[in-house]
Amino acid sequence: MSPEEVKARGWKELDIILITGDAYVDHSSFGTAIIGRVLEDAGFRVGIIAQPRWDSPEDFRKLGQPRLFFSVSAGNTDSMVSNLTAGLKPRDKDAYSPEGKTGLRPNRAVIIYSNRIKEAFPDTPIVLGGIEASLRRFAHYDYLSDKVRQSILADAPADLVVYGMGELQIVEIAKRLQAEEDIRDIRDIPGTAWKMEVKAWKELKEQNKKTAEDATEFFREYLEIPSFSEVSQDKATFANAFRTYFLELNPVTGKGVVQPHPKTVIVQNRPMRPLTEAELDHVYELPFTGETHPFYPEPIPALEMVKFSLTTHRGCFGGCAFCAITQHQGRMIASRSIESVLREAKKLTEKPDFKGTINGVGGPTANMYAMGCKNWEKKGACLDKACLYPRICSALDTSHKKLLELMQRLRDLHGVKHVFTGYGVRYDLALEDEEYLEELCTHHISGQLRVAPEHFSKRVTDVMSKPGREVYEKFAGKFAVLNKKCGKNQYIVNYLMSGHPGCTLEDMIEMAEYVRDHGGYTEQVQDFTPTPMTVSTCMYYTGLDPFTGKTVYVARDKKEKAMQRALMHYRSPANYELVYEALEKAGRLDLVGNAHNCLIRRKSKFY
Repeated sequence: MSPEEVKARGWKELDIILITGDAYVDHSSFGTAIIGRVLEDAGFRVGIIAQPRWDSPEDFRKLGQPRLFFSVSAGNTDSMVSNLTAGLKPRDKDAYSPEGKTGLRPNRAVIIYSNRIKEAFPDTPIVLGGIEASLRRFAHYDYLSDKVRQSILADAPADLVVYGMGELQIVEIAKRLQAEEDIRDIRDIPGTAWKMEVKAWKELKEQNKKTAEDATEFFREYLEIPSFSEVSQDKATFANAFRTYFLELNPVTGKGVVQPHPKTVIVQNRPMRPLTEAELDHVYELPFTGETHPFYPEPIPALEMVKFSLTTHRGCFGGCAFCAITQHQGRMIASRSIESVLREAKKLTEKPDFKGTINGVGGPTANMYAMGCKNWEKKGACLDKACLYPRICSALDTSHKKLLELMQRLRDLHGVKHVFTGYGVRYDLALEDEEYLEELCTHHISGQLRVAPEHFSKRVTDVMSKPGREVYEKFAGKFAVLNKKCGKNQYIVNYLMSGHPGCTLEDMIEMAEYVRDHGGYTEQVQDFTPTPMTVSTCMYYTGLDPFTGKTVYVARDKKEKAMQRALMHYRSPANYELVYEALEKAGRLDLVGNAHNCLIRRKSKFY
């Protein structure tokens, strides 16, 4: 991170410099740390500039000019999600900054960092990566500006975007630049997107009309979607374009996708394959220190949450409409071996500040480890149906056997007192394996299990592609029975959401009544925030389901969104006026009064 550290290594220059909007933490839960360690393992000299000042190029010069390229990431989250609330107000803390301090990364960090690099080193290649670049690789709806923006590759002076999980791509790029290949000629790596000149694209299309052999081959491997100009002017066209590139995210059958922009043409190559078990083991067993860089005297809150946790797998076949994991990590699960996870756990027990508790085991979910489908190897995840919605597919292997073995062996490790799974359990899957659910209740919950039904109105959970409340109720019932059986007094904490596409005031009132009648009043509430490349964001912007073309209700008015949110916390005196107004607007003033079923009391003149 400093010239002094470069000299201490005996290096005269760096091969690659990684720029990140997060503080630098050398832990495998942080993308920059993984990419840095993977490149180092491949033989490259890597430097990291974390949270640089962006008002001038000076911070970007502090490690000199890299011999091969700069790689730019906003950090573990999109910079605007890190900086702003769902109401577009500045957040009061940033988990990825020292002591949670705010203001250390700009909005649109990837674009701004790239511009500063270009000022400092005009001829050095720039490769974009991380969640912000990955999910903004096509024309996308931008919540902050409330409009469709160009691909991040059209806005930033960069050469390539690495999308998805980037280990294989970044090493291949580094090796080819090492071999003195021009960055402009690196156009065939899966999991990357690149820029073609508008003139070259027009010529290619003209050649294709004449069935020229090379052009015909290109159009066998790539699909053209509507241009930026078209999707920014027509919402139905935006939804159709979204559907096309969404269905090409399959690394087995997916094609490349081309989207013309006014001054460039964005070309996305087919997705990169998931890592094999051996490759994933190797990545997570690289020599991470698991600590913040010594540069920081202050703690980084995000590390405190994951320092004693273990990543077991990548990918998620849950398919929740509001989640971008499908578009970033994919639906196919890539799992580590049990032995690899155990080796990492043993290293945790050797840390001086380890107190005996492993506080998280899993990936995007806690209980998809080692699961798969018999069809994945030949055709990848199905394009015509989801794995879990509206019901669990019969082709899916939902056995928790390997996960149960892993958890038991972790419990048996010397120095380990507790192995907790307090969040991330997909409860519809857990219901498929009562042995897992009983083991969970007996050994792996520290009093509370946080699950995410998100809503209790069927109309809304259908739009979300989430299981309905009958599945949740079955799970809650089993949970209560098994806790009684094992003599534990443990509780479910629900994560709920307001303002999601498809959700009306009537749906929120239904949810409030359900919470009133069944308990589970919770502070774990979020207002839906449109983030790039999710199905829900497409619906929010267009008002259309991109897969059926049907109209979807969207609460856009700030007042209605506030009323929806207030109904989640109807007991709060601060929300009284909003809740009353919502009930009045919905024609449900029967829920105002002193009766047992009322949500709020009626104010008297003496109130």
